[in-house]
Amino acid sequence: MKRVAASAALALIAVTTWLVWPSGAEVRGQDQTITVVDGPADDQRVELDTTFFPPPGGGKAPAVLLGHGFGGSKQSVRDEAIRIAQDGYAVLTWSARGFGRSTGEIALNSPDYEVKDVKQLIDWLAKRPEVLLDASDDPRVGIAGGSYGGAIALMTAAHDQRVDAIVPRITWSDLADALFPNTAAPLSAVGDAGQSSAAGNLPEAENGVFKRMWAGIFFGQGVSLDSLALRGQREAARPLTPEQARCGRFRPEICAVYEEVAKTGRPTQEAVDLLRKSSPITVAGRIKAPTLLIQGQRDSLFPLSHADANARAIAAGGTPVSLAWFDGGHDGGDGETDWVFEQSSAWFARYLKGEGDGETAPPVSAFTVTRDGGRDPGTRQRIRLHPETGSYPGLGGTATSTVELAGPAQNIANPPGGAPASISSVPGIGGLLGGQNSPGVAIDMPGQSAAFESRPLTAPLQLTGSSTATVRVSGQGGTEATLFAKLYDVADSMQPPTLPAGLVAPIRVAIPEGATSAEATVTLPAVDHAFAAGHRLRLVLTTTDMGFATPAEPATYQVSLASSALTVPTVGTLAAAPGGVAWWVWAMPLAAVVVAAALLVTGRARDRRRTGTGTGPEPAAPLTVDGTAAGAPAPDPAVPLEISGLAKAYSNGELAVDNLSFRVEQGQVLGLLGPNGAGKTTTMRMMMGLIQPDGGEIRIFGERVTPGAPVLSRLGSFVEGPGFLPHLSGRDNIELYWAATGRPVADAHFDEALEIAGLGKALERAVRTYSQGMRQRLAIAQAMLGLPDLLVLDEPTNGLDPPQIREMREVLKRYARDGRTVIVSSHLLAEVEQTCSHVVVMHRGKLVSAGPVSLLLSSAPRAARAGNGNGTRLEDVFLDLIGDKA
Repeated sequence: MKRVAASAALALIAVTTWLVWPSGAEVRGQDQTITVVDGPADDQRVELDTTFFPPPGGGKAPAVLLGHGFGGSKQSVRDEAIRIAQDGYAVLTWSARGFGRSTGEIALNSPDYEVKDVKQLIDWLAKRPEVLLDASDDPRVGIAGGSYGGAIALMTAAHDQRVDAIVPRITWSDLADALFPNTAAPLSAVGDAGQSSAAGNLPEAENGVFKRMWAGIFFGQGVSLDSLALRGQREAARPLTPEQARCGRFRPEICAVYEEVAKTGRPTQEAVDLLRKSSPITVAGRIKAPTLLIQGQRDSLFPLSHADANARAIAAGGTPVSLAWFDGGHDGGDGETDWVFEQSSAWFARYLKGEGDGETAPPVSAFTVTRDGGRDPGTRQRIRLHPETGSYPGLGGTATSTVELAGPAQNIANPPGGAPASISSVPGIGGLLGGQNSPGVAIDMPGQSAAFESRPLTAPLQLTGSSTATVRVSGQGGTEATLFAKLYDVADSMQPPTLPAGLVAPIRVAIPEGATSAEATVTLPAVDHAFAAGHRLRLVLTTTDMGFATPAEPATYQVSLASSALTVPTVGTLAAAPGGVAWWVWAMPLAAVVVAAALLVTGRARDRRRTGTGTGPEPAAPLTVDGTAAGAPAPDPAVPLEISGLAKAYSNGELAVDNLSFRVEQGQVLGLLGPNGAGKTTTMRMMMGLIQPDGGEIRIFGERVTPGAPVLSRLGSFVEGPGFLPHLSGRDNIELYWAATGRPVADAHFDEALEIAGLGKALERAVRTYSQGMRQRLAIAQAMLGLPDLLVLDEPTNGLDPPQIREMREVLKRYARDGRTVIVSSHLLAEVEQTCSHVVVMHRGKLVSAGPVSLLLSSAPRAARAGNGNGTRLEDVFLDLIGDKA
């Protein structure tokens, strides 16, 4: 059976297997109440409602504590707890004090209350026979959770050294800064005579802008809990006391500071001190548990800067830290539930189970972002990219660009009562409005906003981190301006500007007595956003924002640029390549059965016609590029790949591949190069027969490629990221794939392929626990099953560490030396230069250059050669070829 038909058969078998294969041993939760003692004097008795999930396989296993979000309970995380238990852990969920059926009052993860509670839950786990103990008789334990649950993971790890690993998600670093942010760093004040004088530089939260709507939602959830929960604990006829009606389940001191702040719109020192007691930033240096921080790109409550602060503080103490930005957060987004779970699972597998010797989880200090890869031209499905770099660069990136802004000084007014207000995002419901880069509902009220704009970009610009700008605010001495800074992506006058992630930076700028203006450097929200060539960057400062408290007194200010330079950080080491399990593997729609069956029938019919066993007519004579038939020169069956006049258009008519022609000979390792959007992946998909060209043809070993063509059995491929059945082990996935081909087991060469994967004992684990690098290696091994004559690999080294990349380089070169042919698409040009004998360079669907690497380097323009004292690099030549076309 042919290889593409085998892929179709695999889809058919996979769907059936998905329905009938056991999803793992049954997990049974044990509900119970655990009594703890907390409070500053350890004099408060609290009943915690918990559920314990023993490891379904029996025996001893590491334990995972799974915390819930604010306003939730243990029921909120039950499904995730079951998945973790199925991976071989003992899992304990609990309703935090003041939530669900647990007693006590909410203290916002205070060391005196919630942290003491969790430490006693660890004591309880240490006595369970199902929980694995360390050599010191401490339980092997990790903690995970989102938002409120993420903060308790951080706080507990700082106060209890028994914690072995943590995975906090979308949580805070400094709760005072989260609710009272101020992103302006004062520079100077200018007097009437023009002289400069130092301006006061208050700590951010003490002089912050009250995040009124989020604080109201936050506090309102704690109050609303009481109307149901407390009534259920008393006689129905007994009403709530005034205190309970006003404060709900919050501790009185929290209720008091909120009421004061909500009235004035200004932070008090008491409020800041109380919130910082529950803030990881105050104790993060004490965390010794390896930490994976997962933060949402759509989060106006706890933005990316909070994960940055936690990462820097924890890493400063020498603790392993990795950080991932994903498409999700308190304002919605995709959520990437499965990808997030995979990352967490791999982290715990390394640090709780000790699996993989450092290769089975995101590498220490890794940094990953989620990017929108557009839509697949064949399926039109959304593509998720997970670029990763080996170390976290911080919000300043690894490099910066300067974009010049222009615009006159502008007068803006704060309206009486702060209304009507401009809008950047709507707290709590922003996720209903789109993905991570959706335009959202950003509205800047006329007369309340000043805008400064760049010229159209001459080349694409990738922003990853926090941009900075320096502004001057003029007004009456002794006043203070509250402003909100935003950075827009402006396409043209026909489209509304995009506000990446819907985020805004609040600032306070004080104009001292005797001065007429003050300057401040504004740190804009951290985002990951690509500005296209021809787009403009627009910096806007408004006097109001619906999510924040603004002064009730009317005021007028003049805003201007103190410097025209907008500093834009980027991370050049992020390798953009598809990651994670393919969307269709998780969904497994019933339509796959129909498609798979149709392809199987087609493939078998073609086999019958070729062998003379069928009753249909013989196939027509092969067509040449221009469509003529007989009389054309016979295709060469010795040529592994020949592409002639290939074309493929998007649904809007734009050409993804435009009149592409090249030829690959036996024994070559060919690098297929081009920037994002060059058409490389579309070309490879047409090589595999997954999508049909609109023009031209592809021939493999002389035979034209069509869906189900028999010659595709000689092609092995790995394109658009690994896709496996997540609940099966790596070995089961490989064996199931080969079984679908119908070929003898002896022809699979499992040993050679699995040696390439190098997964060791992890081969027996569920693929959903694999890191990106592990899935990458397993996918390459799967592509090499049967030792195909033509191997096509898309970003094969993505997710691999340097020793693995070096090993893969030798594997591919050796594979070609044995008489086979390899085609590699990669963004790692230095790696292509060391691996490939030949290259094809594409740009915007067209062929730019083709030939041996050595010839390309030797014929490079003098400018490309001159800048490199160590000789010409492929990177220099590549940039020279496409630089003026980008």
